[in-house]
Amino acid sequence: MKRIVQYIVLLLLTALLVWGILWARGKANEELCVGVDVEVINADSTVFVTPEGIKEDLNKLGIRVVGKPMASINAHEIEKKLHQSEYLESAECIKGGNHRVLIRVRQLVPVLRVFDQDNVSYYMNRDGKRMNAVPNYRANVPIVQGHFDARFPATRLLPLVEYVESDSLLSSLVEMYSVRDSNNVFIVPNVYGKVNDAVRGHVVNLGSLDNYKDKLKKLCAFYKNVLPVKGWAYYDTISVKWDYQVVATRRNKKVHTVIELDSTDYESDADLQTIKLSDDVQTLNHSEGNDRIKENKKK
Repeated sequence: MKRIVQYIVLLLLTALLVWGILWARGKANEELCVGVDVEVINADSTVFVTPEGIKEDLNKLGIRVVGKPMASINAHEIEKKLHQSEYLESAECIKGGNHRVLIRVRQLVPVLRVFDQDNVSYYMNRDGKRMNAVPNYRANVPIVQGHFDARFPATRLLPLVEYVESDSLLSSLVEMYSVRDSNNVFIVPNVYGKVNDAVRGHVVNLGSLDNYKDKLKKLCAFYKNVLPVKGWAYYDTISVKWDYQVVATRRNKKVHTVIELDSTDYESDADLQTIKLSDDVQTLNHSEGNDRIKENKKK
Protein backbone atom coordinates (compact mmCIF):
# COMPACT_ATOMS: atom_id res chain seq x y z
CA MET A 1 0.00 0.00 0.00
CA LYS A 2 2.84 2.35 0.85
CA ARG A 3 4.49 1.65 -2.51
CA ILE A 4 1.25 2.45 -4.34
CA VAL A 5 0.97 5.77 -2.55
CA GLN A 6 4.53 6.61 -3.52
CA TYR A 7 3.76 5.87 -7.18
CA ILE A 8 0.65 8.05 -7.05
CA VAL A 9 2.59 10.94 -5.52
CA LEU A 10 5.33 10.55 -8.14
CA LEU A 11 2.77 10.65 -10.95
CA LEU A 12 1.14 13.73 -9.49
CA LEU A 13 4.49 15.51 -9.21
CA THR A 14 5.36 14.58 -12.78
CA ALA A 15 2.02 15.84 -14.06
CA LEU A 16 2.47 19.05 -12.10
CA LEU A 17 5.92 19.55 -13.58
CA VAL A 18 4.66 19.01 -17.14
CA TRP A 19 1.76 21.37 -16.53
CA GLY A 20 4.17 23.97 -15.17
CA ILE A 21 6.39 23.75 -18.24
CA LEU A 22 3.45 24.06 -20.61
CA TRP A 23 2.06 26.97 -18.62
CA ALA A 24 5.44 28.74 -18.69
CA ARG A 25 5.71 28.21 -22.44
CA GLY A 26 2.23 29.53 -22.92
CA LYS A 27 3.02 32.61 -20.90
CA ALA A 28 6.27 33.08 -22.79
CA ASN A 29 4.39 32.85 -26.09
CA GLU A 30 2.08 35.56 -24.89
CA GLU A 31 4.98 37.84 -23.92
CA LEU A 32 5.52 40.72 -26.29
CA CYS A 33 8.88 41.75 -27.77
CA VAL A 34 10.06 44.91 -26.07
CA GLY A 35 13.12 45.73 -28.20
CA VAL A 36 15.74 44.79 -30.79
CA ASP A 37 19.49 44.72 -30.17
CA VAL A 38 21.95 44.67 -33.09
CA GLU A 39 25.56 43.56 -32.85
CA VAL A 40 28.08 43.96 -35.69
CA ILE A 41 30.58 41.16 -35.09
CA ASN A 42 33.48 42.58 -37.11
CA ALA A 43 32.96 46.23 -36.19
CA ASP A 44 36.69 46.50 -35.47
CA SER A 45 37.35 46.59 -39.21
CA THR A 46 36.41 49.47 -41.49
CA VAL A 47 32.82 50.11 -40.47
CA PHE A 48 30.13 50.75 -43.05
CA VAL A 49 27.41 48.65 -41.36
CA THR A 50 25.95 50.08 -38.14
CA PRO A 51 23.23 48.89 -35.74
CA GLU A 52 21.14 51.90 -36.71
CA GLY A 53 21.52 50.99 -40.37
CA ILE A 54 20.41 47.40 -39.75
CA LYS A 55 17.30 48.64 -37.91
CA GLU A 56 16.50 50.92 -40.84
CA ASP A 57 16.90 47.95 -43.20
CA LEU A 58 14.47 45.94 -41.06
CA ASN A 59 11.89 48.71 -41.39
CA LYS A 60 12.42 48.89 -45.16
CA LEU A 61 11.93 45.13 -45.37
CA GLY A 62 8.70 45.44 -43.43
CA ILE A 63 10.07 43.52 -40.44
CA ARG A 64 8.66 44.96 -37.21
CA VAL A 65 9.04 42.80 -34.12
CA VAL A 66 8.60 45.24 -31.23
CA GLY A 67 5.17 44.75 -29.69
CA LYS A 68 4.63 41.36 -31.32
CA PRO A 69 4.33 38.07 -29.38
CA MET A 70 7.74 36.40 -29.16
CA ALA A 71 6.25 33.16 -30.49
CA SER A 72 5.11 34.84 -33.71
CA ILE A 73 8.57 36.19 -34.59
CA ASN A 74 10.16 34.09 -37.37
CA ALA A 75 13.89 34.26 -36.66
CA HIS A 76 14.79 32.18 -39.74
CA GLU A 77 12.89 34.51 -42.06
CA ILE A 78 14.65 37.55 -40.59
CA GLU A 79 18.05 35.89 -41.14
CA LYS A 80 17.12 34.97 -44.72
CA LYS A 81 16.07 38.51 -45.63
CA LEU A 82 19.09 40.17 -44.01
CA HIS A 83 21.47 37.76 -45.74
CA GLN A 84 20.24 39.08 -49.08
CA SER A 85 21.85 42.42 -48.28
CA GLU A 86 24.95 43.01 -50.39
CA TYR A 87 26.65 44.57 -47.37
CA LEU A 88 26.39 41.50 -45.11
CA GLU A 89 28.19 38.19 -45.11
CA SER A 90 25.97 36.60 -42.47
CA ALA A 91 23.09 37.34 -40.10
CA GLU A 92 21.84 35.52 -37.00
CA CYS A 93 18.57 36.23 -35.17
CA ILE A 94 18.12 35.08 -31.55
CA LYS A 95 14.96 35.38 -29.49
CA GLY A 96 16.18 36.06 -25.97
CA GLY A 97 14.55 35.23 -22.66
CA ASN A 98 14.41 38.91 -21.76
CA HIS A 99 11.66 39.50 -24.35
CA ARG A 100 14.16 41.09 -26.73
CA VAL A 101 15.47 40.03 -30.14
CA LEU A 102 19.22 39.97 -30.74
CA ILE A 103 20.51 40.26 -34.29
CA ARG A 104 24.18 39.52 -34.96
CA VAL A 105 25.53 40.48 -38.38
CA ARG A 106 28.90 40.25 -40.07
CA GLN A 107 29.58 43.00 -42.58
CA LEU A 108 31.06 42.03 -45.93
CA VAL A 109 34.86 41.91 -45.96
CA PRO A 110 36.09 42.68 -49.50
CA VAL A 111 39.24 41.01 -50.83
CA LEU A 112 39.34 42.80 -54.19
CA ARG A 113 37.72 45.61 -56.15
CA VAL A 114 36.66 45.10 -59.74
CA PHE A 115 36.63 47.83 -62.37
CA ASP A 116 34.71 46.32 -65.27
CA GLN A 117 35.03 47.77 -68.76
CA ASP A 118 31.28 48.34 -68.72
CA ASN A 119 31.87 51.20 -66.23
CA VAL A 120 30.78 49.01 -63.33
CA SER A 121 32.74 49.00 -60.09
CA TYR A 122 32.14 46.66 -57.18
CA TYR A 123 33.84 44.93 -54.27
CA MET A 124 33.95 41.16 -53.81
CA ASN A 125 34.53 38.99 -50.76
CA ARG A 126 36.34 35.64 -50.65
CA ASP A 127 33.08 33.79 -51.36
CA GLY A 128 32.41 35.81 -54.49
CA LYS A 129 29.61 37.95 -53.05
CA ARG A 130 29.50 41.36 -54.67
CA MET A 131 28.94 44.76 -53.10
CA ASN A 132 28.51 47.84 -55.25
CA ALA A 133 31.13 50.50 -54.64
CA VAL A 134 29.76 53.54 -52.84
CA PRO A 135 31.39 57.00 -52.63
CA ASN A 136 31.65 57.04 -48.83
CA TYR A 137 33.50 53.73 -48.56
CA ARG A 138 36.95 52.74 -49.76
CA ALA A 139 38.78 49.51 -48.91
CA ASN A 140 42.50 48.98 -49.32
CA VAL A 141 42.26 45.84 -51.43
CA PRO A 142 43.81 44.72 -54.74
CA ILE A 143 42.28 46.18 -57.90
CA VAL A 144 41.17 44.00 -60.81
CA GLN A 145 40.53 45.59 -64.19
CA GLY A 146 38.97 43.90 -67.20
CA HIS A 147 35.78 42.69 -68.85
CA PHE A 148 34.10 39.73 -67.18
CA ASP A 149 31.17 37.56 -68.23
CA ALA A 150 29.68 34.15 -67.54
CA ARG A 151 32.51 32.42 -69.42
CA PHE A 152 35.20 34.18 -67.41
CA PRO A 153 33.75 35.78 -64.24
CA ALA A 154 35.83 37.84 -61.84
CA THR A 155 35.49 35.07 -59.25
CA ARG A 156 38.04 33.07 -61.28
CA LEU A 157 40.74 35.40 -59.92
CA LEU A 158 39.90 34.81 -56.25
CA PRO A 159 42.33 31.86 -55.72
CA LEU A 160 45.17 33.86 -57.33
CA VAL A 161 44.44 36.98 -55.27
CA GLU A 162 44.12 34.99 -52.05
CA TYR A 163 47.43 33.21 -52.73
CA VAL A 164 49.22 36.51 -53.42
CA GLU A 165 47.78 38.17 -50.33
CA SER A 166 48.86 35.24 -48.15
CA ASP A 167 52.51 35.82 -49.12
CA SER A 168 54.10 38.94 -47.63
CA LEU A 169 56.56 39.36 -50.52
CA LEU A 170 54.02 38.89 -53.29
CA SER A 171 51.38 41.05 -51.60
CA SER A 172 53.84 43.95 -51.35
CA LEU A 173 54.88 43.37 -54.96
CA VAL A 174 51.51 43.18 -56.75
CA GLU A 175 49.72 46.49 -57.25
CA MET A 176 46.80 45.43 -59.46
CA TYR A 177 45.56 42.85 -61.95
CA SER A 178 44.44 43.41 -65.52
CA VAL A 179 42.54 40.81 -67.56
CA ARG A 180 42.57 41.05 -71.35
CA ASP A 181 41.03 37.60 -71.81
CA SER A 182 41.18 34.17 -70.16
CA ASN A 183 44.62 33.51 -71.68
CA ASN A 184 46.15 36.88 -70.91
CA VAL A 185 45.97 37.74 -67.23
CA PHE A 186 48.39 40.52 -66.32
CA ILE A 187 49.94 41.59 -63.03
CA VAL A 188 51.00 45.19 -62.57
CA PRO A 189 53.84 45.08 -60.01
CA ASN A 190 54.82 47.85 -57.67
CA VAL A 191 58.32 47.82 -59.17
CA TYR A 192 59.81 50.84 -60.92
CA GLY A 193 63.07 52.06 -62.34
CA LYS A 194 64.44 55.16 -64.05
CA VAL A 195 64.74 55.52 -67.81
CA ASN A 196 66.17 58.83 -69.01
CA ASP A 197 65.19 60.45 -65.71
CA ALA A 198 61.64 59.14 -66.03
CA VAL A 199 60.16 56.53 -63.69
CA ARG A 200 58.93 53.47 -65.55
CA GLY A 201 57.37 50.18 -64.56
CA HIS A 202 56.50 46.94 -66.31
CA VAL A 203 53.70 44.38 -66.55
CA VAL A 204 53.77 40.63 -66.08
CA ASN A 205 51.75 38.30 -68.31
CA LEU A 206 50.72 35.15 -66.45
CA GLY A 207 48.90 33.79 -69.48
CA SER A 208 46.02 31.69 -68.20
CA LEU A 209 45.40 31.06 -64.53
CA ASP A 210 46.65 27.48 -64.81
CA ASN A 211 49.64 26.67 -62.59
CA TYR A 212 49.73 30.25 -61.30
CA LYS A 213 51.75 29.23 -58.24
CA ASP A 214 54.62 27.89 -60.37
CA LYS A 215 54.45 30.98 -62.58
CA LEU A 216 54.77 33.27 -59.58
CA LYS A 217 57.77 31.27 -58.34
CA LYS A 218 59.42 31.80 -61.73
CA LEU A 219 58.65 35.49 -61.51
CA CYS A 220 60.25 35.76 -58.07
CA ALA A 221 63.35 33.97 -59.36
CA PHE A 222 63.50 36.40 -62.29
CA TYR A 223 63.25 39.39 -59.94
CA LYS A 224 65.97 38.03 -57.72
CA ASN A 225 68.44 36.77 -60.31
CA VAL A 226 67.96 38.90 -63.44
CA LEU A 227 66.49 42.37 -62.84
CA PRO A 228 69.11 43.47 -60.28
CA VAL A 229 71.68 42.82 -63.01
CA LYS A 230 69.83 44.11 -66.09
CA GLY A 231 68.03 46.97 -64.33
CA TRP A 232 64.51 47.32 -62.96
CA ALA A 233 63.31 49.35 -65.95
CA TYR A 234 65.14 47.35 -68.63
CA TYR A 235 62.02 45.41 -69.67
CA ASP A 236 58.47 46.66 -70.14
CA THR A 237 56.78 43.23 -70.35
CA ILE A 238 57.69 39.98 -68.64
CA SER A 239 55.86 36.81 -69.63
CA VAL A 240 55.84 33.67 -67.50
CA LYS A 241 53.37 31.78 -69.68
CA TRP A 242 55.67 28.92 -70.56
CA ASP A 243 57.30 26.18 -68.47
CA TYR A 244 60.88 26.77 -67.28
CA GLN A 245 61.10 29.95 -69.33
CA VAL A 246 60.67 33.67 -68.91
CA VAL A 247 60.23 35.81 -72.02
CA ALA A 248 60.94 39.50 -71.49
CA THR A 249 60.46 42.39 -73.93
CA ARG A 250 63.00 45.20 -73.84
CA ARG A 251 61.56 48.64 -73.36
CA ASN A 252 60.84 50.59 -76.56
CA LYS A 253 62.39 47.83 -78.67
CA LYS A 254 60.81 44.85 -80.39
CA VAL A 255 63.34 42.49 -78.91
CA HIS A 256 62.43 39.53 -76.73
CA THR A 257 64.88 38.03 -74.29
CA VAL A 258 64.26 34.37 -73.54
CA ILE A 259 65.78 33.21 -70.29
CA GLU A 260 65.76 29.49 -69.65
CA LEU A 261 65.14 28.43 -66.04
CA ASP A 262 65.75 24.99 -64.64
CA SER A 263 62.91 23.76 -62.46
CA THR A 264 65.18 24.10 -59.44
CA ASP A 265 66.13 27.70 -60.24
CA TYR A 266 62.90 29.10 -58.84
CA GLU A 267 62.56 26.61 -56.02
CA SER A 268 65.95 27.18 -54.39
CA ASP A 269 67.30 30.25 -52.64
CA ALA A 270 70.01 31.19 -55.10
CA ASP A 271 72.84 33.53 -54.13
CA LEU A 272 72.65 36.67 -56.25
CA GLN A 273 76.40 37.15 -56.18
CA THR A 274 76.82 33.93 -58.16
CA ILE A 275 74.37 34.87 -60.91
CA LYS A 276 75.83 36.37 -64.08
CA LEU A 277 74.20 37.01 -67.44
CA SER A 278 76.24 36.17 -70.51
CA ASP A 279 77.08 39.07 -72.77
CA ASP A 280 76.91 36.70 -75.71
CA VAL A 281 73.76 37.11 -77.76
CA GLN A 282 72.51 34.25 -79.91
CA THR A 283 69.98 35.08 -82.62
CA LEU A 284 67.10 32.62 -82.63
CA ASN A 285 65.05 33.72 -85.61
CA HIS A 286 65.59 36.85 -87.73
CA SER A 287 62.69 36.05 -90.05
CA GLU A 288 60.14 36.95 -87.36
CA GLY A 289 61.14 40.59 -87.68
CA ASN A 290 61.34 41.11 -83.93
CA ASP A 291 64.91 39.83 -83.24
CA ARG A 292 64.25 37.19 -80.63
CA ILE A 293 67.40 36.65 -78.65
CA LYS A 294 68.47 34.19 -76.02
CA GLU A 295 70.80 34.96 -73.16
CA ASN A 296 72.25 31.92 -71.44
CA LYS A 297 72.44 32.34 -67.71
CA LYS A 298 75.70 31.13 -66.19
CA LYS A 299 76.67 30.69 -62.56
